Amino acid sequence: MLKGRWRTTGSALLRVITVWAVSTLTMLLLAGVLPDFHLQSEDGDSVTRTALTAAWGAGAFGLLSALVWPVLVRALLLVPALVLGLLVFFLNGSLLLIALRLIPDGRGAADPQTAVVVAAVMSAVASATSTALAVGDDGAYRRRLSRLAVRRRRRTGEDGRHGGLPGTVFLQLDGVGHRVLLDAVADGLMPRLASWLGEKPAGTNRPARSGDPEPAPPPTHRLTPWRTDWSSQTGASQLGILHGSNHDVPAFRWYEKDTGRIIVSNRPASAARLQRRAIERTGDGGLLTFDGASRGNLFSGGADQLALVLSIAARRGRANRSRAGYFAYFSDPANAVRTVVSFVAEVGREIGQSTRARLRGDRPRVGRGGLYPFIRAFATVVERDVVVTAVIGDMLAGRTAVYADLVAYDEVAHHSGPHSRDAAQVLARLDRSVGLIAKAARHAPRGYRIVLLSDHGQSPGETFEAAYGLTLKDLVRAGCGLPVPRRAQRTKSGAEARDAARHAVLGALHRPEPEGAEEEPARSSDPVVLASGNLALISFPDVPERMSREHIDRRHPALLRTLANHPGIGFLLVRSEEHGSVVLGPAGVEIPVGELTDDGPLAAMGPGAADAVRRTDGFPHVADIMVNSMYDPETGRVHAFEEQIGSHGGLGGEQSRPFLMSPLTLSAPVPDGAELVGAEQVHGVLRRWLREGSGPQVPMGSPDGRPVREAGRGSHTRATVARTAEGEWDTA
Repeated sequence: MLKGRWRTTGSALLRVITVWAVSTLTMLLLAGVLPDFHLQSEDGDSVTRTALTAAWGAGAFGLLSALVWPVLVRALLLVPALVLGLLVFFLNGSLLLIALRLIPDGRGAADPQTAVVVAAVMSAVASATSTALAVGDDGAYRRRLSRLAVRRRRRTGEDGRHGGLPGTVFLQLDGVGHRVLLDAVADGLMPRLASWLGEKPAGTNRPARSGDPEPAPPPTHRLTPWRTDWSSQTGASQLGILHGSNHDVPAFRWYEKDTGRIIVSNRPASAARLQRRAIERTGDGGLLTFDGASRGNLFSGGADQLALVLSIAARRGRANRSRAGYFAYFSDPANAVRTVVSFVAEVGREIGQSTRARLRGDRPRVGRGGLYPFIRAFATVVERDVVVTAVIGDMLAGRTAVYADLVAYDEVAHHSGPHSRDAAQVLARLDRSVGLIAKAARHAPRGYRIVLLSDHGQSPGETFEAAYGLTLKDLVRAGCGLPVPRRAQRTKSGAEARDAARHAVLGALHRPEPEGAEEEPARSSDPVVLASGNLALISFPDVPERMSREHIDRRHPALLRTLANHPGIGFLLVRSEEHGSVVLGPAGVEIPVGELTDDGPLAAMGPGAADAVRRTDGFPHVADIMVNSMYDPETGRVHAFEEQIGSHGGLGGEQSRPFLMSPLTLSAPVPDGAELVGAEQVHGVLRRWLREGSGPQVPMGSPDGRPVREAGRGSHTRATVARTAEGEWDTA
């Protein structure tokens, strides 16, 4: 045993010396290349003296990075994430200048600008060297992860005991449809997922030495498609998956007549409101109330451990713990430097890809300028890195349930197209992220089942405005006899990453958005037209109740006829005083919702469309007029009512067909021949799997099992649960 300890200590010491030596050589090389970076006195020094100076400087910089950097990051935790990322270079350069001042006889000197470059390169090289040595020594890598897990448990006060029961990690690949996943696996873009499904990606069918084809690996996971509700978007799907109810979520954004507010699913105040409503309806905190973690999501799921969760970004003070997820990642200066460099590279990649698409004359195409390159980089780099690191940390801490959302594909597919080369590259990087998490799971203190799922797909197609030369809002105003602006106003995109990036950039975590910060349009007779992908909602604010078809016809005789007969519109849903709610289609088609089937005006929308429309029709906040765009089943194309060439939010095509990939050790999501329908049913499946892995779970709340509802000042505060030494549940 003593011999093993000496071997471990010697191995660790050797790695430290190796990293130090590589850092010294890097510093010497940079001193020879950069004119404003010196390691010699003005009179010159011998090679040995210069090498010792570099070794001293590299050692001092390494110690400062290890000891001072985490303190600096924790002190700057209230700084917005992207601002912190930009400060990385300045802080790292400052540490290098301090290290150079610690060199005896003042032989080290550098200009501030040069110090930033030297510090960034040295951090990257040291990180790469340390990682390479750890990969070469699996035992060292395992011990490092174990130490991290022990530190986490000490910091949180957890004992790490779980009785040998496995945990579960749910990874949501935002916007990746069932067909897109199958194509990516077949094309070799996602080899990790292909191996889990027992598939051989393209290019791997090389014959074995015996002359027989190499057999495919045995599958470890099953792939199940599921069908979304009418509102095929993250707000509705994730709320249903995490909280068990997406009742009264008719779209991504909608107008509520009783409050006079516009609800937008990816606004913190709106997300907090929707989460509270779901908890009040179900009486349950959510999927993750038992020792759970929520990473990168719109909603918390009742988890105690949170990072990049929008529904809590509106909270003030300590109630907002989402920013704590940044510390675990940015506390390592090498991580911070790598993320900032990758962020800049991704901005350049997007500018290059959009320029090439414009020069090629690609169609369809939307504008990709302005802030979009930075928003894309946030989704594909910052959000990915922080979330993946947080998930790995959760596994090392032995958490029971983790739910994380990776939004990179969804953001890129909105602007480049769901089947584009740009989106394919993102899928390949997502596969590597999944592989990294799977590798880390092998070193966790408990086993983990990794479940992959998506919240919706995306349907391609030209925007409504590009196809017909006017926006839906212009068409509605024309149908109402109102003046139409000569220059159409573009509808903002509703990509999930957009508001997360906005709050990271502007520091909304430091200056929270108040609970009632939703937009409140003036109560005029002009219609409010809100787009959610290829679904649009039209409301008349001056009428307190849901307007009937007869009322609309009396006020605007041409409106419904104009909309129903437009070639870019598939069908309308309105309330009728005579027939109840009705679906209107072209050429005067009118079918009461009670008699609606999956044919007629809904024939192209696929199975279950009639049930989805009926369910939405029963929501309290359904709009006066619900508009679904056309869908061409031969091309799979729809027309988004906002600036997206890959869209989701309504009925039609791949957007309504996400996937669920689960380990074979878990029970099948549904019986053979049955279909998984709706986010609420997916929630039930995930609940069942958690019970299978952990036995009966005690809901977050009092010892008698009564659920705790969120309540508090302005919005709500969630009761946190800690386990006592006697094994009882206490609320704090």
